[in-house]
Amino acid sequence: MLQTGKTLDEIANELSSLVKELVDVGRKDLLLRAIGVPLLEELRIEAAKARLSRLLITKDYRFLLIDYDNKEVVMNPVHKAVYLLFLHHPEGIEFKKLCNYRDELQGYYLATARLMDKQTISDSIDMLVDPLNNSINEKCSRIKSVFLSMMDQYTANFYIVSSHTQKHIVGSSRIWYERLKVITLPRDLVVWE
Repeated sequence: MLQTGKTLDEIANELSSLVKELVDVGRKDLLLRAIGVPLLEELRIEAAKARLSRLLITKDYRFLLIDYDNKEVVMNPVHKAVYLLFLHHPEGIEFKKLCNYRDELQGYYLATARLMDKQTISDSIDMLVDPLNNSINEKCSRIKSVFLSMMDQYTANFYIVSSHTQKHIVGSSRIWYERLKVITLPRDLVVWE
């Protein structure tokens, strides 16, 4: 019970009735003004959560969206390797510190590109972990475009490698930001074959 004496369900039912009245008289503008754009964005994100699919990663590194009729997320081995790296690090990784993950990234690349030349893979990894090279941004951009071709933007945001900034305060006068890249898909939706 809230201060109004109504339960949350009663308030939701009353709100639903009021929304229907505004829509019926063609005043969606008033509804939008009442809700506000920031809340509308939050509601879109919340609605997208309900449409998330489990992501199956098969033994041969195919990526399938189980709840979207096993639709395959088609990516090149290098993109799969980058994706696997970020899936295994839900805490996030700063691009400038990718060199610390070189061996892990190379392991994923070797696993997803079994028929490729090892020297070509090694050279590609060197470009990916070089903070002065734009290769990692290009790979993440390609991953994003693949997911956007399969689903709406709000749903895709859970599957792509996206930015997350953490503010750190050291002492009383020093503030610094950690610009992490993460995949926000809840890990209980990731299924490993």
